[in-house]
Amino acid sequence: MTSTATVTSGTSRRWTILALGVLAQAAQAVLVNGTAFLIPTLHEQSGMSLAQAGTLASAPVFGVVFGLVAWGAVADRHGERIVLAAGAAFAAVATAAAALAAAAGASPAVLAVLLAIAGAAASSANSASGRVVVGWFPPDRRGLAMGIRQMSIPLGVALAAMTIPVIARDHGIGWALALPATACAIAAAACAIGIADPPRPERADAEAQGLLANPYRGSTILQRIHAASVLLVVPQYVVWTYALVWLVTERGWAESAAGLVVTAAQFLGAASRVAVGIWSDRVGSRMRPLRIVTVAVVASMAALALAGFAAGPVAIVLYLVASVTTVSPNGLAFTAVAEVAGPYWGGRALGIQNTAQFVAAAGVGPVFGALIGTFGFAAAFAVAAVVPALAVPVVPGEHRENPGIE
Repeated sequence: MTSTATVTSGTSRRWTILALGVLAQAAQAVLVNGTAFLIPTLHEQSGMSLAQAGTLASAPVFGVVFGLVAWGAVADRHGERIVLAAGAAFAAVATAAAALAAAAGASPAVLAVLLAIAGAAASSANSASGRVVVGWFPPDRRGLAMGIRQMSIPLGVALAAMTIPVIARDHGIGWALALPATACAIAAAACAIGIADPPRPERADAEAQGLLANPYRGSTILQRIHAASVLLVVPQYVVWTYALVWLVTERGWAESAAGLVVTAAQFLGAASRVAVGIWSDRVGSRMRPLRIVTVAVVASMAALALAGFAAGPVAIVLYLVASVTTVSPNGLAFTAVAEVAGPYWGGRALGIQNTAQFVAAAGVGPVFGALIGTFGFAAAFAVAAVVPALAVPVVPGEHRENPGIE
């Protein structure tokens, strides 16, 4: 069982560990989501179609799909520290290799393979950083803590939006990829030094209490959360992947100015994740806020589809609203999955959650690139409003927290 000394130590270290979890997830976001900001350069300077450029930019997302459950299983068995440090280190090496290959003029196929490997390594942050946060924080602070952890993704995207398009335009793809390689290397060193695995019952005690039982049996709560999250990730990645291209090609913005707007949207989205986390703590529910936010996602994407008929400032406001709402649900769903699955299934459950999301996200680049190329941005945004509407009836009712979580 957990000792008093361990709990006291956990109380004093939890905020530092949360900060390191934010760093690890932000570095992952710079890599996995930041490659979308290479699309203008790939499209305009390399002569790729939007569908081709979107496919190459989605290569890290494809890689993530194959790494999440495996990293989650390692975290369930051996703890979060080794997963976070090793995964970020491998991601740094693979991304550096991709940067060198791009500088040497390697083919898109070679770059795609290296970026997919990097994404698979970086997926360790998805499975382990959420687990470590849930493990160290009590239920009445967990929504806040997970909201802070989840804000790391839009913050990482914001960093990428400010830097990657300009670096790629002025210095090439290779130098642009040096940024995520450096971010992952820093995260690997910091996690190796500062992360501590959260306290949890010994396996013998957990088995006696039934905490090792498969949480997917006898209940559909986890399956419904996974399904709703998959549907909700589509509009999020549509906005993340094609907002910059929309501003540059459809609205006539310069890449630097468009990058600043995307950056502002990401900071607002980060704040929204913290806000909905605090909201869920105060109402004592993850699912009620999730259902309300889901409706807001549908409405905001429908409004964005109409933005092409609006004047410049109005269109930008509609884009900012859609950016905020589409990133808001993730923390709620992530927290609920970890709470239901418990300390000995949380890594795998979060891995399954993210795998399903990234399978959907990996298809966003090519599918919506083709939609935009054929029918335009408004039609693509309208399709992205229909998908989350299907999630509204899927969101489950209240869930029971696994008693094995401290």
